[in-house]
Amino acid sequence: MSWSGEHISITKSPGQNHGEYQPSFRHITYLKMANQAWQLTAPGAITLNDLETPIPKPGSYQALVRIHAVALNPGDNLLANFSDKYPVKAKLGQILATDGAGVIEEPGPHSIWKKGDRVVIHPSKWLSGPQENMTFDSFAGTTADGMLRRWLVWDDDRLFRAPSHLSLEEASTLFVAGVTAYRALFYGSFRPQPGMTVLTQGTGGVSCFAILFAKAAGMKVVATSSSDEKLEVARKLGADSTINYRTTPEWGQEARKLTGGKGVDLVVDIVGGPSLVQAIRATRFGGGIAVLGQLVDEPTAEINTSQILGGALTIFGQAGSGSKEVSDEMSNFVEEHRLRPQIARVFEWEEADQALKALERLSAPGKIVVRV
Repeated sequence: MSWSGEHISITKSPGQNHGEYQPSFRHITYLKMANQAWQLTAPGAITLNDLETPIPKPGSYQALVRIHAVALNPGDNLLANFSDKYPVKAKLGQILATDGAGVIEEPGPHSIWKKGDRVVIHPSKWLSGPQENMTFDSFAGTTADGMLRRWLVWDDDRLFRAPSHLSLEEASTLFVAGVTAYRALFYGSFRPQPGMTVLTQGTGGVSCFAILFAKAAGMKVVATSSSDEKLEVARKLGADSTINYRTTPEWGQEARKLTGGKGVDLVVDIVGGPSLVQAIRATRFGGGIAVLGQLVDEPTAEINTSQILGGALTIFGQAGSGSKEVSDEMSNFVEEHRLRPQIARVFEWEEADQALKALERLSAPGKIVVRV
């Protein structure tokens, strides 16, 4: 660990273990810690560098944030490998990762934040309003440098408060996965109500959040995944029924059986491609399908449009996770219901390159986090 300075302050906050996740809950601030970042140096490879620039100073309505935790997402892996699946391209030397959380080290002269505030980064300029307000302009971790660094100066209105009961490792997972799931459930073209049934796919970050949010809002959940071990995690998160899609490839029909032949009200589809065929079969008349990801190599599927028309289905996609307005609301929802993200593993700062490689072969449920 590289740092310089005379003062070290250590605080502790309460937390809870999650499987392999063993949080330290030690928030350490080095007043003059080295200005370091992990930068993309070759396809799929990042290198830790001491930046030649000094620690930045915040402007009037900005704050200097000491990043404490960074959560990785499938999009980070696609960007690192210059994949055609992602809508933008990374550049060599870029700092990756969209998700981050930290502590305000120095507020600007007119900042709304104060030193010591725990915050989550809202990476985009999408502050409010509908999907068409989203832009990739200056989107951290995609078209601009991201969170795999120690220090960040960020605009006041692009930060939101970390829920008080979460560690910063947990809070770092909230934007990409949490806001995506929250907006699909409560802001999509189809809006579920208490008592309705939501079907989730897998046990990645978005799906785990969707289970948590749906159950907190009084809905029922049918969870699908590739193994009984992962389905056990889904049940612990609150899933009412589970389907192993490897042993039950026609999981759409199985979902109908579990709902008395009616079908689920909403499918949260994070797989894409051929899975949409099963999602349509699983969905009730007048129901909805939120298309939130593409995990398969083959994005195309043969769809019978008469099933969409005859089933009066609403199929909608999302991009950019959500607005700052939705981020604030989601964070308040997490705090109100005392929800805790599912974390697969936490890597130390010096292991961030290993964390990126682990993202490619992630088998444990939940999020990969780097402690900074």
